[in-house]
Amino acid sequence: MKLAVMQPYLFPYIGYFQLIYAADLFLLYDDVSYIKQGYINRNRVLSPNGEVRFIVPVPGASSNKLISGLYFSTDVVKVLKTFEQSYSRAPYFEAVYPLIRQVIEHEDRSITSVCLKSFEAIFSYLGLDKQFKKTSELDYERTESARNRLITLCHKFEADCYINAPGGRSLYSKSDFAAHGVELKFIHSLPVKYQQGRGEFVPNLSIIDVLMHCSQEKVVSLMKQYELN
Repeated sequence: MKLAVMQPYLFPYIGYFQLIYAADLFLLYDDVSYIKQGYINRNRVLSPNGEVRFIVPVPGASSNKLISGLYFSTDVVKVLKTFEQSYSRAPYFEAVYPLIRQVIEHEDRSITSVCLKSFEAIFSYLGLDKQFKKTSELDYERTESARNRLITLCHKFEADCYINAPGGRSLYSKSDFAAHGVELKFIHSLPVKYQQGRGEFVPNLSIIDVLMHCSQEKVVSLMKQYELN
């Protein structure tokens, strides 16, 4: 069984979704510190005038607080307007915008719940069944090192393979995981390109851009463009 673990991000780029796709079980790593100025509550979309950043505020956000204890603001009028103005003429706007709005306006405002809602909604829209859990709701030893916490989580779910994002290459070693019976693999995204309806292609935008411009079948095919090594 293949396991992946990652902090919850709001509508991240397609590489994040490739990580979810590659795993049998995906854990939202929300019992760790919030990262200010990161991508947990923000990303980029493509407006008629070029790239634009969207942000959903997190009142009281602090790196001294756990992600699981923080909540998105209910003031989402501006961000919804950004999506509408950016993609009202996109080929899949009518199908995708209601999904995005349902997520952004989700009644449970906790960061993890809104992000989980987005993952479930997007994979359901694509006709894919994926399994998710929140680490904050699991019973496991949290005082261990970052590496040992991940190995413990692998053992908890009897995962024999742990898939990590590329940035983990400098943090974790295959031999350390192998010593505990777990194969460590890193995901590497292959070049993803699709028709954005305008000039030069802008890579690594929010998944919203992919969904607005591509059919469900095309999104799934782009999601498969990765290697594990």
